[in-house]
Amino acid sequence: MPRPLDPPDAVASPLRANGRRAKALRVNGLRVNGLRANALRANGLRANALRALGRRVLVLRLALIAVGAPAALEGAPPGGPTYLTAGALLLTLALSYAAFRAWEHLGPLVVRHRALLAADLALVTPLLVIAGPALPLGLVCLCTPLLAGLLHDRRAVAGYAVAQAAVVAAVTLVAAATGAGDGPPAAGLPVPSWAPLPVPSWAPLPVPSWAPLPALCLLAGVAGACLRGLLTRFDEACRAGAEAAARLAATQAARAERDRLAREMHDSVSKTLHGLALAADALSRTADPAAVHRQAQAVADAARRAAAESRHLLTELRDDGSAPAAPTAPPAPLVAQLRSLAAHHPGAALRTTGPVPPVPAALTRDLVAVAAEALENARRHAAATRVDITAAASPTGLRLTITDDGRGLPPGGPDPTHLRATGHFGLLGMSERAAAIGAHLAIGPLATGPGTQVRLDIPLGSP
Repeated sequence: MPRPLDPPDAVASPLRANGRRAKALRVNGLRVNGLRANALRANGLRANALRALGRRVLVLRLALIAVGAPAALEGAPPGGPTYLTAGALLLTLALSYAAFRAWEHLGPLVVRHRALLAADLALVTPLLVIAGPALPLGLVCLCTPLLAGLLHDRRAVAGYAVAQAAVVAAVTLVAAATGAGDGPPAAGLPVPSWAPLPVPSWAPLPVPSWAPLPALCLLAGVAGACLRGLLTRFDEACRAGAEAAARLAATQAARAERDRLAREMHDSVSKTLHGLALAADALSRTADPAAVHRQAQAVADAARRAAAESRHLLTELRDDGSAPAAPTAPPAPLVAQLRSLAAHHPGAALRTTGPVPPVPAALTRDLVAVAAEALENARRHAAATRVDITAAASPTGLRLTITDDGRGLPPGGPDPTHLRATGHFGLLGMSERAAAIGAHLAIGPLATGPGTQVRLDIPLGSP
């Protein structure tokens, strides 16, 4: 006659012991949504990076003004031109510094309204006209096309670069005609007294250092546009990577949830239904009215327990976290649950070595589930008559050992592929639970005789 079913309190249902794991799919879904949100925010991050680079361009302008101011003041004629140059330098420096300080608010406006860069172009032009294009102060004109290249599209970049180059070309022509700057006047150079031969009429004149400034303005716009394109491609690559990571996380979350549901169903509803089938078979072969009554009661209890476990699983899967959790009694300690488990399995005994430290409820649930699966395998598949459960504590960990005197493992050990193909998922569930809690699971034959040993080592850390 088959062994009667365990009473409902024999082994606590894994689903009721840890509701947090039943919400794993919702939590993983939030993580996936977070990855997708990061991908959608990529454009905003790129815009912030471009605005930050625009702020650095203003810093470059301030540095160029500070470096070129002494040379510009020294080259200006004394009197009114010197004061005018100093005033232009101070005005440009002050306005550039004000734009630098207010760039957090000014930058987004410049990005949305391309015409605002015309004010920047107008800011630099008086300085070039008054102080001249002599280097290094003349390099201040490169900042406007560089900003346009960083913050706007190609049409705006081309317009501002050409406009700035035209302004600089006009200033340089005036400077060359009047003999300003560091180059010679357009009429030519006097023949030095030490020259051994007269300078031929076709000899080229020396080129002033500020003559390439118009071309540099165009190159500055091209450089800004290239840097913007590089950031755009980098942003697209990051967004594609984030989307791929989101898809991978969604796939992994769905797979993890399927595996979790398979373990929970195997350790709760599946075992209950198996016991229900055994009790029903025994009921059909029993003629004693008292035995029939007991078996009928066992069938009814098993059916109610299976329905409760299924309903609890469905409730937790549909829980969106908005409703407050119902108060539950604190779970029993690990030793108490292992002792209850051994008491309801004929031939099983529990032995402890040293005081077992308190274990978190989630860890206790997994340890009891592994022990229950080992006991069920020993009874159902190994025909064991005795099973010993040993819990041994150490300063750094806990070892749970389940040994039986059954027929033992097949030669070569269990084959996971064969077990999965034949619908046996107990050992697979044990391995997954051990991996989930960071424990080491070892299943092998006994060294002292026939039988099987299941050993689970859990690191708990130093006290």
